[in-house]
Amino acid sequence: MPILSRPALVEHLVRTRIAGDVATPRDNNLSHYRKLANGDRHYWLGLELGDRWTDEQDVLAVMAERCGVVDDPEHRTGQDTIDPELTVDGLDRMAARLRKAAAGRERVLFATGHPGALIDVHSRIAAALRAQGCDIVKIPGGLVADEGYVVQFADVAVFERGASLWHTHSPEPMNAILDALGEDGRPDLVVADHGWAGRAGQRGVDSVGYADCNDPALFIGEAEGTMQVTIPLDDHVVDPRFYEPMTAYTLHAAGLD
Repeated sequence: MPILSRPALVEHLVRTRIAGDVATPRDNNLSHYRKLANGDRHYWLGLELGDRWTDEQDVLAVMAERCGVVDDPEHRTGQDTIDPELTVDGLDRMAARLRKAAAGRERVLFATGHPGALIDVHSRIAAALRAQGCDIVKIPGGLVADEGYVVQFADVAVFERGASLWHTHSPEPMNAILDALGEDGRPDLVVADHGWAGRAGQRGVDSVGYADCNDPALFIGEAEGTMQVTIPLDDHVVDPRFYEPMTAYTLHAAGLD
């Protein structure tokens, strides 16, 4: 696949609604910001935020700065946005961390709570790091969390229940993996999303994550230094192939193509 220039990638992100005018509506975003501020741990994505983020306007301010949502608190319904320039900035920061992982032949764990959209993104990066000598973590068998199983496909940890891969925000699958690996098997880096990424960062592992505009916790985690990188994007667009140019750009920027 040809590597897009930054302007061409920005155009692609907007055209495919990975960024720009995204599908997630404004009222859904604000509802999630409010629930995080009210202490609903489902929206903390594995992070421990204490009482530091009890004002939803503070959450909105972080999301406007780091994700590019509309910063006007009076904008309550209708369209919301992700700034594609911030998306590419996040990809560049991620690429720098991946370059470090490759140089150090680090031990890297990949996981996703969005298997229907992001599993191929994670898998391609895992394959590129393995080719550079990194140790891609193989999770132990038989792991259980949230009344389901933590399994692995194409080097990516996912949550399975009822013979289906599930969309999950829960941090418990990542807890299960890290507990089973122990200190000796602890990864140097986690590349993930949702509660998988947040809990890894909370437990002291370098964590890089993708996050949608209605998932403020990981952006707060980066602002506080718990997350290494949080990349703003719509994390489930209509065709997972739309992410391919973004992945190719990241691998090129990291020197892994």
